[in-house]
Amino acid sequence: MWDRIKHKFEKFPARMSVARKIVELGLRVGESNKIYCGNVEISDVSLARAVGVDRRTIKATIEVILSDKYLKDIFTNIYPAGALLKNIALSLGFGVVEIEAQAGNPGILARATELIAQENISIRQAHAGDPELEEKPRLTIITEKPVKGELINEFLKIQGVKKVSIY
Repeated sequence: MWDRIKHKFEKFPARMSVARKIVELGLRVGESNKIYCGNVEISDVSLARAVGVDRRTIKATIEVILSDKYLKDIFTNIYPAGALLKNIALSLGFGVVEIEAQAGNPGILARATELIAQENISIRQAHAGDPELEEKPRLTIITEKPVKGELINEFLKIQGVKKVSIY
């Protein structure tokens, strides 16, 4: 996906930054040339400020997206995935397992959730970062209760896992 998107914006790095931010935040481009988070309209000025560009760059990016069938199909159908509970997990009595891994290794999520299930702990949420959007993509698993720290060694045995944090 990113190769095709990059190709459309290769001469315009600021527009590429806008496209990246739209995907990163789960924003959607509407047919009305507006940006939305779910059904909430996001102002061009606030998005421009977040990306570090001017609002004309936002408008130009939207025009390119809506004029290209492939880009339009992607960007008009993005929806936010919901709140990530990571930063409030401890306040809610939940546990957090963060796994940093090499991109492209299959089975990390499956094996990590298997280890958690063996401890008879329910999973509330799982979020995997996109390696094309994040320098160090992480798998974040929010659990019904904290996971024992002794499991770190088991997580580290999963092929491709570089680092594990449990809190």
